[in-house]
Amino acid sequence: MQGKVYLVGAGPADAGLFTRRGEEILKRAQVVVYDALVGQGVLGMIPRDAKLINVGKRASHHTMRQEEISRVLVEEAKQGQLVVRLKGGDPFLFGRGGEELELLVKEQIPFEVVPGVTSAISVPAYCGIPVTHRDYCSSVHIITGHRRVDKQYNIDFEALVRTGGTLVFLMGVTALADICSGLLEAGMRADMPAAVLQKGTTAAQKKIIATVSTLPEEAERRGVETPAIIVVGEVCRLAERFSWQEKKPLAGKKILVTRPRELVSEMAARLREQGAEVLELPAIRIVPRECAGEVEETLKNLRTFDWLAFTSPSGVRVFFENLKKCRLDIRSLSAVKLAVLGNGTGKELEKYGCYADLMPQQAYAQELGKALAEACRGGERILLFRAAAGSQELLEELAKVPGVVVNDLAAYDTVYETSPLIDVRAEFEEKKTDYAVFTSASTVRGFAESVPGLDFTKVRAVCIGRKTKAAADELGMETFMAEEPSMDAVVRLVEKLAGGSL
Repeated sequence: MQGKVYLVGAGPADAGLFTRRGEEILKRAQVVVYDALVGQGVLGMIPRDAKLINVGKRASHHTMRQEEISRVLVEEAKQGQLVVRLKGGDPFLFGRGGEELELLVKEQIPFEVVPGVTSAISVPAYCGIPVTHRDYCSSVHIITGHRRVDKQYNIDFEALVRTGGTLVFLMGVTALADICSGLLEAGMRADMPAAVLQKGTTAAQKKIIATVSTLPEEAERRGVETPAIIVVGEVCRLAERFSWQEKKPLAGKKILVTRPRELVSEMAARLREQGAEVLELPAIRIVPRECAGEVEETLKNLRTFDWLAFTSPSGVRVFFENLKKCRLDIRSLSAVKLAVLGNGTGKELEKYGCYADLMPQQAYAQELGKALAEACRGGERILLFRAAAGSQELLEELAKVPGVVVNDLAAYDTVYETSPLIDVRAEFEEKKTDYAVFTSASTVRGFAESVPGLDFTKVRAVCIGRKTKAAADELGMETFMAEEPSMDAVVRLVEKLAGGSL
């Protein structure tokens, strides 16, 4: 059986700019051959069981030669694998995608190309620079700034100057002085606006605006890190007027959010909306327990319970997965009242067409226990569908009501896992990430398990509640707790921290 190769453009870095088609293909990948310029957010979407091949391509530093990369794509496809060649930006814009297709075509390997958002357009946009504007120019030209060692530029600078359009140089920061000199010698005005844009669409985004004659000196004075692009043209005048990304409350902040692998993080989405670069780390994985007989017997007798209680969105998801396996549906819940711990769990329940009858004002296990206890008069039967390592505080509160019978069904486990793609230890020890957000004590423990050797005192932990904070305190983290256990309160706390008001 022959496989297939997809050349997929990952965009500039921001996971929000990854195309829907690219994400769809990546989720099915069996082998992923990826570049150093692929953003961490996109790397986090790679399936856990996919084979990973890092070819590490950056200017002047290739982990694997281009010929070897092409050979690897062919070999993996011939083994019947769905192979994703994941490239920063767009595969065909200085991404050497065409070169990789040459061997695929020769070997008759099926392939598809998924275009990506190029940094040549998106990075200037994030820095307030439209690459075209009717009042300033009528064309845009994208040029590779990379030059082989000891070779002259094969660029017709005079032709570029004559266009009068916006010039975007990719991979040219190390030769910035030569590029500016070439443009000046070709007749470009010395006061032509120009910019160096560093690490666009990330928290480390920085723009240096000057002129063609002063940009090399200004870039050296302020320091520039790669990857970065060079933009030359009148449109650079608009950078301050049209700036928008850096005006968001969390712009320039990088935040790690831990979550179960199976769940899309609403917290991450909220933080991104406020301008943060969010690194999602699946620190735990939800694994249904091998207790099919007990679960099936309990679900078939749901009508014998007065209350069904969930303490997490994962519990809701696993419950309905088991309900389907038993060929049951929501009609089984017709006589049962539903209790949930927190808005997140309630919203997960709503996805299945059900609404909670009871939700405590504060999302703590003890508070859910108190609320359930108050709703009982004695003799009720309660089913707790939750993780094996559930809080005992909930049970302690229910034990105070005479005659209440509780079936504490340990339906799933939380398994800790590590990320082979992201050096989380370096993120904190090198101060690349500003805060870690934790929404449960289990994700704190999962994070700790996933980063052996990390000096946890370097982690600034934003915690949703008391138990989460206690778990982070135990590790020696610098902790901050939201005023109430809700996502809104966590986001407000992060904004206060970022703004220096705490």
